[in-house]
Amino acid sequence: MSRARTIAWLPVGGALALCLGMSACTVGPNFKAPVVVAPGDWSQWRSGSGDVVAVPAGTQAMPAQWWTLLGDPVLDDLERRALAASPDLQTAALHYAQARAQRGGIASAALPQVNASGGVTRERMSENGASTRLFNALAGSNRDEITKVIGDPFTDYQAGFDAGWEIDLWGKVRRSVEAADAGVDQQGALLDLTRLAVTAEVAQAYFAMRSAQMQVRAASDDISLLQSRVELTRARMAGGLSDHAAIETDSASLRASQVGLPKARAEEAVQANRIAVALGVQPGGLRDLLKPAPFGPMPPGLPDMSLGLPSEVALRRPDVRAAEARLHAATAQIGVATADLYPSITLGGGFALESYRAQNLFDWASRTWQIGPSLSLPLFDGGRRRAAVQVRKLEEREAAVNFQVTVLKAWQEIDDALTGYTAEWQVRSDLAMRLDHAGAHAALVEARHRAGQVNYLPVIDARRAVVGAQRDLDESDARLRTRLAAINKAIGNVPPSDPPA
Repeated sequence: MSRARTIAWLPVGGALALCLGMSACTVGPNFKAPVVVAPGDWSQWRSGSGDVVAVPAGTQAMPAQWWTLLGDPVLDDLERRALAASPDLQTAALHYAQARAQRGGIASAALPQVNASGGVTRERMSENGASTRLFNALAGSNRDEITKVIGDPFTDYQAGFDAGWEIDLWGKVRRSVEAADAGVDQQGALLDLTRLAVTAEVAQAYFAMRSAQMQVRAASDDISLLQSRVELTRARMAGGLSDHAAIETDSASLRASQVGLPKARAEEAVQANRIAVALGVQPGGLRDLLKPAPFGPMPPGLPDMSLGLPSEVALRRPDVRAAEARLHAATAQIGVATADLYPSITLGGGFALESYRAQNLFDWASRTWQIGPSLSLPLFDGGRRRAAVQVRKLEEREAAVNFQVTVLKAWQEIDDALTGYTAEWQVRSDLAMRLDHAGAHAALVEARHRAGQVNYLPVIDARRAVVGAQRDLDESDARLRTRLAAINKAIGNVPPSDPPA
């Protein structure tokens, strides 16, 4: 290379080195993870009476697939199918995939952009156009020959490529990628949140359906007993042992019990459809699987409520992680908007071959090229760019407030779930004792009836008391299981994405 050419390239090389050196600059604030305000232990930040804050001691840790502790194969099958085919989960997974794809597109802005082109054009120049004005002025006596050449149609052959690279002087691309990464994290957290919500929805609907089925059974048993009582009372009235008022009382009780039966059957259908929708199945598609069946026994000491440190529990909740990712993205977007306030430099170049003869297109003499930097300097836009920066800052503040609200709601849900679960344990214990007493009383009354000490009416009443106590206990069992699902959801105990078959 000649000395003159070397000198000519010095300013360009110096400018390029300066630009590359400045590319380490990144404007805008750096993200700092927010501090989660959490109590020192679970005995703090609790509402309600002290009688319901104590969590019963457990013997089993709560696994991610918490429903397996209940030993219900039908529920296990439903949860497996929901995790595999839930439409809500499929939608959330697609949103996550979209976020990852968008991140790849944004990251590509940091790389040079290269485009190839080619074309064949048949054209004719105007003999009177602006491009031929100079030829006409210089033509003189040769004007007719030159005009003939200009007006003669010809074919133009072109092939080449061009490239451009905007230097990331102020970190606009880096901040954009950072925001996109945060967006991927947010969608990943929302995917976990959906997985958690779907499993909880299926479990709660299943418990409600089983409860409705048991209410149907209890109502049917009560109706049968009341019909027997009405018949017996009518016979006693015919024998002068009872009056018409007793018949009316028993008939009213029978009608009241009969009213409850269709309500329970309707609730069973509603909850079965709720399960079907969660699994992406048409209504009635799970009829054989969801045949009436009682709850299995509650495992003793279920579950171990050693939840971990409060701050750790809060941070693993998907909604808290999603809120933090949203805050991260909003912070990065401030840098993106700020970078638009500064100049941008783009390095561009191109190389092409052009000829009006096809056989000469690839001759070295047909080459044409250009290379050099270009500068874009914002001078006046009416305050649009600065307004965009202000908007991004306000969005970041909004995301920060949303994060704190999400954390507060997390504590509310955890407290509500723990309190409700513990209270229901106490309720169930009392109802179990009531059922034992009702059964003992019924056995005693039946023994007295067999001994001829009482008529059959007290036996019917005692059996109805057992049916009612069993019904209330079944309802409490359903609520206890629902409370367990609520605890699992409140602590963010996300099930694995690929549960074992």
